[in-house]
Amino acid sequence: MYKASWVLMLSVGLMLTAGCKKDELRAKDARIAELEAMSQETGASFEQCKKDRENLNKLVAGYTSDMKAQKGQINAMEAALAEAAAREARAQKRLAEYNSMLRQLKSMIDAGKLKVRIVRNKMVIELPEAVLFPSGQAKLKKDGVKILAEVGPVLASLKGRSFQVGGHTDNVPIRTARFPSNWELSGARAIDVTKLLTEYGVPAGRISGAAYADTQPVASNDTKEGRAQNRRIEIALVPNLDELPDLSSIGQ
Repeated sequence: MYKASWVLMLSVGLMLTAGCKKDELRAKDARIAELEAMSQETGASFEQCKKDRENLNKLVAGYTSDMKAQKGQINAMEAALAEAAAREARAQKRLAEYNSMLRQLKSMIDAGKLKVRIVRNKMVIELPEAVLFPSGQAKLKKDGVKILAEVGPVLASLKGRSFQVGGHTDNVPIRTARFPSNWELSGARAIDVTKLLTEYGVPAGRISGAAYADTQPVASNDTKEGRAQNRRIEIALVPNLDELPDLSSIGQ
């Protein structure tokens, strides 16, 4: 009797123990499944994070490229504005020089002894043959010497400026022992004026002479009045290098 009761109790204990083990195993299996699901979800989230980071890096790279391009454009605009300001400053300086020269030459302009014109974008002092030279000659008249004595100091006052004295004739040919053609006559007159201007203060290194003969008329050679206008001396202000276009890239 006692033995049968003990066996029964043992059987019940074993059954209870087996039931607890099964419950524990089911709980562990459920936990494993839960962890596997979380792992898969975490892996998916990680992959999405990688994709998001790649997309973000692409966006940052794009923004960086755009910023560099915009910075380059801004730098180019600033350089262009600086160059424009420099050109404007040079233009204002030239204008001040020209106005100063006009004021100093005003009395001679009003007296009809000379003209000031803009020729091919250069300021030119034009002196007619009649006030400088006898017809067909290259020796200055006394009145011509006096005029150049006034013009010389005015030119010399334009610091850093260079000048070219150009001799011009009408189309009537000259054939003498000294002047076989109008080229020789116009050149001799230009040189005579150039030499005299150096005596009145223009540095020799900043002035030159040129012969044009009848190649650059300012009036018709068909009339006496027109031919008189073409017989002249022009003193041109030579542009400085900083007033010319930048040609440094040509030929490279």
